Amino acid sequence: MENLSDVELRQNQDDDANKAESIGRRNFLKTSLVVGLTTASGAFALNMATPGTAEAISRPLPQKWDETVEVLVVGSGFAGNSAAAQAATDGAKVLVVDKMRTYGGNSIINGGVYASVDDKFHYREKLNLGKDSVAQHIEDFLKGGDYFSNPALVKVVAEGATDALNWMIDEGGAVIRPTVVRAGGHTAYRTHPAGSGSIYVNALKKIAEKHGAKYRLATEVTWIWRADADPQSPVLGAEVKKGGKTTNIKIEKGMIIASGGFSRDVKMRGDHYPFLAGDNWLCTNHKGATGEMIRFAQAVGADTLHMNFIQLYPYADPETGILDSPAVYPFNGPGNGIVYVTNKGKRFISELARRDHVSFAQLNLGPQGKPTYTIFSDEMIEKLGGTRQEVDAGLKHGRFIVADTIAELAVKCGIPADVLVDTIEKHNQYLAEGKDPEFGKPITKAMIPMTKGPFYSVPQWPAIHHCMGGLRINDKAQVIDVFGEVIPKLYAAGEVTGGVHGSNRLGSNAIPDCVVFGRTAGKNAAKEKV
Repeated sequence: MENLSDVELRQNQDDDANKAESIGRRNFLKTSLVVGLTTASGAFALNMATPGTAEAISRPLPQKWDETVEVLVVGSGFAGNSAAAQAATDGAKVLVVDKMRTYGGNSIINGGVYASVDDKFHYREKLNLGKDSVAQHIEDFLKGGDYFSNPALVKVVAEGATDALNWMIDEGGAVIRPTVVRAGGHTAYRTHPAGSGSIYVNALKKIAEKHGAKYRLATEVTWIWRADADPQSPVLGAEVKKGGKTTNIKIEKGMIIASGGFSRDVKMRGDHYPFLAGDNWLCTNHKGATGEMIRFAQAVGADTLHMNFIQLYPYADPETGILDSPAVYPFNGPGNGIVYVTNKGKRFISELARRDHVSFAQLNLGPQGKPTYTIFSDEMIEKLGGTRQEVDAGLKHGRFIVADTIAELAVKCGIPADVLVDTIEKHNQYLAEGKDPEFGKPITKAMIPMTKGPFYSVPQWPAIHHCMGGLRINDKAQVIDVFGEVIPKLYAAGEVTGGVHGSNRLGSNAIPDCVVFGRTAGKNAAKEKV
């Protein structure tokens, strides 16, 4: 044996000791501390600083189950309904629970824009809107999130988006509008407008119910049951509360968490992103977006990531923060030549910029900069996926402003008329010359100069919108624990997950994310052995 100096010998001994200590600590944590306190009956929870956790750790497993289902889906938006539809289609007995009294969550009040490189009607090709590919969508996806996304997850969404869209059309009767738009951060015309997220929600629910899925509203999950500290221990079921009565539901194949984000939980979002602390922010979300399912999953070992990435929607109603139909026009219109201006009448960013860049360009104007405006012409309405009925309704409710000339529109908006006229004339010139010297916006032939009225404006201002962070999943939609291992029989999809969008979600990528991963979760849960 080769001789070692005393120093080398001590170093090797220290290294061996450190390795042994590390391995020992990891095993110890896995079997006792990190997975919490195991009671005599086997119930356990991570000792996390979340409300009710200390009490939860000492709770025994249910002595009897009140009900048994094969697949339990928590949430009834895009992700929950698609998971239920796919699992039921594949033969599983499915129960969907939602704590709200109406189904759909944020999805049913979503703007209804869906990013896919194609559709069964091949609208992009028929409208001569240029080329696109899955590879290009993947690159836009990754770049739009500053490369924080998990590429494997992005690949699943981009590759599955078209099939999922056609499934909703063919099986669920979803109707998309006969146009394709180019949205901020995307390098191609790939966003398919439907007018409202309810189009897709109802299509998915129709598929799910056709195959036997059952829905139970006003039913709140109050705990997730998992047996013991063994990393291979599966999730067993959930405690739910309905009408003041608490019951326990056993799962045989899987639980799918599709409960959405946490934008409405002021403390939770402030803890992860202090800039958004406090209740003075407007929010596009429904009242139930409070994130407790993330905390429950963490308590049984689930890992999270990207929790500090929370997106603002730059085009929300400045007074209420809602994302209504008029608030979708500024998002849909950049590829058709709409213009964003300050309340002083000047452009402040490329209209094809990402949502986060637009939002912070607005916020940097200061409180006196509220609101900014989107300017568009009558000629653009159908091309950007709008309808005359929507515009008429928006005018009736004071959300759109209309005038025959740009100067008259400026007066109605309180904008200096000469400045706005100059801004629009310059923008028309940029479209004619094919170059934007102010903000470098890529000019395309689909962009229409504003030379013919009537003209419209819609006021806009950022509101809290989407949580890019959440539960860590793999490409099978399985939830991953804090050691990088799968938690058996636990799946998640949609905004409750993290890792798909990175630091920023490109608009219209949310619905394919939810639907594709919802289908993935449903398919894999249905395959689980009883």
